[in-house]
Amino acid sequence: MENLKEKLIELEGRLFRPETRASFSELDNLIAEDFTEISGSGCRFGKKEVLDRLPNELPPKINASHYEVKYLASDCVQLLYKSVMEKSGERTPIFSLRCSIWSLKNGRWQMLYHQGTLCDEFELNS
Repeated sequence: MENLKEKLIELEGRLFRPETRASFSELDNLIAEDFTEISGSGCRFGKKEVLDRLPNELPPKINASHYEVKYLASDCVQLLYKSVMEKSGERTPIFSLRCSIWSLKNGRWQMLYHQGTLCDEFELNS
């Protein structure tokens, strides 16, 4: 399980990187066709909206910690964590509790679901 946890943290972290967020093909590989996201503002959207939006937006700086993994099935895992996001031009960081569901499809892990819920400030682990 520890190897899978490390793998999922690495995949999730790739989605934080500006070069990944700017790459339509990498996003297309990491995100499942039937992907759903519920944003911190309560909006719901799918893969098409992610592929249309992320490559064109100024990427935020995201730091995360407190990772937990929960098996939902042999090919489906939930990754829970806390994050701090700093958007360019914003003075106040955004603290959130995040949940991603990763599914093993055709031999590779893809994000099936993601949700970020705003929360009170916390201290990140190193």
